[in-house]
Amino acid sequence: MAYSATQSVYKKNKLASVLGLLLLIFPLIGWCQEAVVQNIRSTEQGAGTRLVFDVSAPVEHSLFTLSAPERVVIDLAKTQIAPAVIDGLAGNRYIKNVRHARREGGNLRVVLDLEQHFIPKSFLLPPSGSYGHRLVIDLHRSAAVVQKPVVTRSNIERKKYIPRDVVIAIDAGHGGKDPGATGRKGTREKNVVLAIAQELEALISREQGMRPLMVRDKDVFLSLRDRIKRARDNKADIFISIHADAAKDKRATGSSVYVLSRNGASSEAARWLAKRENSADLIGGVSLDGKDKLLASVLLDLSQTATIEDSVDLADDLLTQLKHVGEVKHQRVEQAGFVVLKSPDIPSVLVETAFISNPAEEKRLRSRAYQKALAKAMLKGLRSYFKNNAPPGTILANIKPSQHVIQQGETLSGIAARYQVNIRSIRSYNALNSDKIRAGQILKIPVMGG
Repeated sequence: MAYSATQSVYKKNKLASVLGLLLLIFPLIGWCQEAVVQNIRSTEQGAGTRLVFDVSAPVEHSLFTLSAPERVVIDLAKTQIAPAVIDGLAGNRYIKNVRHARREGGNLRVVLDLEQHFIPKSFLLPPSGSYGHRLVIDLHRSAAVVQKPVVTRSNIERKKYIPRDVVIAIDAGHGGKDPGATGRKGTREKNVVLAIAQELEALISREQGMRPLMVRDKDVFLSLRDRIKRARDNKADIFISIHADAAKDKRATGSSVYVLSRNGASSEAARWLAKRENSADLIGGVSLDGKDKLLASVLLDLSQTATIEDSVDLADDLLTQLKHVGEVKHQRVEQAGFVVLKSPDIPSVLVETAFISNPAEEKRLRSRAYQKALAKAMLKGLRSYFKNNAPPGTILANIKPSQHVIQQGETLSGIAARYQVNIRSIRSYNALNSDKIRAGQILKIPVMGG
């Protein structure tokens, strides 16, 4: 019996050792089997272009196209991509931009932003000579695209358009039966943030190319979803939600700026996909209604990814300007799952202006001067953001600033008349507080182009 028991223990230990070895080996095998995109090359061929992905092993892949704007989406199963590989597509006149990201299950998605519509075809090539495994993707223009349209007077007239203002949705947090946080002196968050929102509205209404949209302009209650809906119904380009922070620790101070977290985006994507069959809502100008689950998921994912990236850019610009007004709680943009940030196609930020629970900051929040300073900081952040992110077809996208070196004896009004712009625009574009200028000073002149 003693021998038998010892033998049993020996076998169990041996089995455990083997299982442990297998657990070490199989992850390694799985890792080794993952392909790597080592290089991407492109050549133009007649009415199209050819892309060659040099890969370390054969890859399972799929691809499809999306329109408005034109894109080709390439999914590679269990694949990684080496750094700086997309540099190989620089200079290709048909490809505006290339994006890539790792997805669940270790899959790689590559998105080609194209100048026009192409019909994609793909095939794999085995190693040959000095070349290894290759995935070849040919992009062909259809005959309808290659054929040049007949230009007539009526065609030209139809192409004329009037540039529009960018629409900025200003959301004063809380309201009505929801007072938000309350300071030690009885200051209510809903009243303070509405006052700041109204200051920002007044500043934006005087800006060339910008139009404010007040989500609430009085002491009323709105659900969080209603706030998003109002912005989307009015085709807002930007959504800014204004709040005043609170904490148990009365010493907490500073401003913060938040954008939507990835977890928040995932939960919102699930919500949109669940109701897509009964919805004609547009996501980035495309309806999810009637789309199959995969396509709807891809459309939503692409829209959300671009929106979050734009939200981070806007939040960075706002945070930079808020640092000039007072202390900031966090030196970088924070991410959270706030419902008001969940619009899938409107860059959205939430600004915590200060801590209403801190007696010193509560006092500042009640000050009209401080409210104006916060609003001015947010306006400067918006200006900075739109310099590089103005939506196509807007007035801001058509503004091409030029420079003017002020000569002795010149006045701001004379310079404005020379360039046929109003003085207010020059003041705004150069952050001038008065009409005083000096010889040698360089002014940026907003000149409409196109």
